[in-house]
Amino acid sequence: MTAEPTLPAGASRPVDVDALSEATRNRTWSMLIAGELVPAGSGASYEDVSPVTGKTVAQVPDATAEDVETAVVAARAAFKEWAATPIAERARVVREIARRVREHAPEFGALDTLDGGNIIRLSTADAYAGADALDYFADCAVALKGETVPISPSALHYTTQEPVGLVARIIPYNHPIMFATAKIAAPLVAGNCVLLKPPHQTPLSALRLGEIVADLLPKGVLSIITGQGPETGQALVEHPDIRRIAFIGSPQTGLRVQRAAAETTVKHVTLELGGKNALIAFPDADPKAVAASVVRGMNFTWAGQSCGSTSRLVVHEDIREETVAEVVRLIRDMRIGDPFDEQADVGCLVSPEQFAKVNSYLSIATGEGATCAVGGAPSQPAARPHALIVEPTVFTGVTPDMRIAQEEVFGPILSVLSFTTESEAVEIANSVEYGLTGSVWTDDLRRAHRVADALDTGYVWINDSARHFAGTPFGGWKASGLGQEECVEELVSFTQPKAVHVNYA
Repeated sequence: MTAEPTLPAGASRPVDVDALSEATRNRTWSMLIAGELVPAGSGASYEDVSPVTGKTVAQVPDATAEDVETAVVAARAAFKEWAATPIAERARVVREIARRVREHAPEFGALDTLDGGNIIRLSTADAYAGADALDYFADCAVALKGETVPISPSALHYTTQEPVGLVARIIPYNHPIMFATAKIAAPLVAGNCVLLKPPHQTPLSALRLGEIVADLLPKGVLSIITGQGPETGQALVEHPDIRRIAFIGSPQTGLRVQRAAAETTVKHVTLELGGKNALIAFPDADPKAVAASVVRGMNFTWAGQSCGSTSRLVVHEDIREETVAEVVRLIRDMRIGDPFDEQADVGCLVSPEQFAKVNSYLSIATGEGATCAVGGAPSQPAARPHALIVEPTVFTGVTPDMRIAQEEVFGPILSVLSFTTESEAVEIANSVEYGLTGSVWTDDLRRAHRVADALDTGYVWINDSARHFAGTPFGGWKASGLGQEECVEELVSFTQPKAVHVNYA
């Protein structure tokens, strides 16, 4: 996800937060199951609390395994019709979803800021980014083609790509509407039925999406199922009729998904998990450009809640002091305030649990001997005294063995490590269990390629950070995951190949 995605002119609008909170609290929120907007079968719901206001903003359906079964039965019934629908028509439907998402982008942005605490301009931009992803995969529909294999005379050997069937997509809380839209695109275009589970912390925009697009798809092709505890996700992962699972979230939960899936039947599982990503700055790099890139790449605007955050600045000793000074200056210029304020630069952490976790790492860092150069404490802006905000924080004097150099915080904490040789920089960068992204800053072309080759990561920037480019595979190595997304390979991963051999001798 881009650190600061483009927002069309006039797309963001002032929000009356009290009126929005009252509206979300007083209305009925329903899941989309079997083409109908329904409560949980048990009637159960859970409280959705805003990290901006600290108040309950909705009662959300708390689904059980029985609700998942209802969705699966409907998806099974719908699958053959949807798979037989010409791919151009499936692409047209996905483009119409994109059009409606853009039409409602300000509404989605307001819901996500209230629900998850991301700053309003970025929450709104997320809706447009999700719509762009829908359009991208609709455009990729023609890539779902087979091939002929000229292996023997008097025979035709060819392959086709056919949809898997039922797909579970389990998404995280940091980009609610973007993930809810972008992550249904490829499986729908490929001809699958999708069962989407939004995060329990930020479900509202996904539920609203269900209301907006329910009439576009045959009943059962798309279900949106919410649940607070592990039962809903577990029921999706373990259901024998769901043969394809795509999960985005923590490594710990990803391992549980793999384990649970393996214990039921043979499933294709892809995982986009955590990161402890290094931005390496060599002595020939411009310290100001490096500082701007690491601040952008850290995703402080998302409160550091980003798997791709450049949370380790690995900087050559010769430019360390100047680079850190510029990072500190840029952070001090960031505006902390009401996330609904268009001028705010720092969002909330999503929940009290995440807020407590991040604060615990502030104590861990100082306890291990790191020095806080800026930030290092919660912030309570006058406009939003209950907002779950932690100041963007930089720790210097960090060594590779410290926990803040090894563990994913998923919060606004940047660790600064120094090096003197190229091999030392690569060793530090590769010393963690993760392998999602890496960034290399240098004017030496040979060095840039050498280091890019040496990094154990799936996505590398040279003299850049944070930006994603549609069509290039995004995915992690090591504990950061399995599979690639945001590219044609993602679309193909929701199909299965069939080889056909015709003897015409």
